[in-house]
Amino acid sequence: MIVRELLLSLIGCLLTGCTTATDGLTTNRPAVDLSGPAVGAIAGDMVSRFAEQVGPEINSVRLIEDASPFGQAMEAALKGWGYVVVTDEKIEEKKRTIALAYTVDDFAGQALVSISAGSVELARAYATSATGASPASAVSVRRN
Repeated sequence: MIVRELLLSLIGCLLTGCTTATDGLTTNRPAVDLSGPAVGAIAGDMVSRFAEQVGPEINSVRLIEDASPFGQAMEAALKGWGYVVVTDEKIEEKKRTIALAYTVDDFAGQALVSISAGSVELARAYATSATGASPASAVSVRRN
């Protein structure tokens, strides 16, 4: 229990120290090799948290093209939530579009996933296995 609390505290400290002069993440970086079920579980959870934060006024997401399994899972999860996913600069002016970028890093044997979309940055740690993934921390939400 103490180890878990220390891990969560450390993650919180790292996340609060991630403030930069830029507007969040600018590239996709899946640096951790995850199983297919883990990728799907994490992408689905993070997209659901994203949807909670941006609300219904956003209906289109610009995602940097990424052929990685995580990039493909993010695109599928976004479409599953009803978002139109665009990967090029051809954006319909009638639709409210937001750019989304992500990172997946290894932290103490867990996957630390961050997504940045507009003024919202989300992060969460996941315990992963060959059969899936489960949240190992609360969702960190930061608004610029």
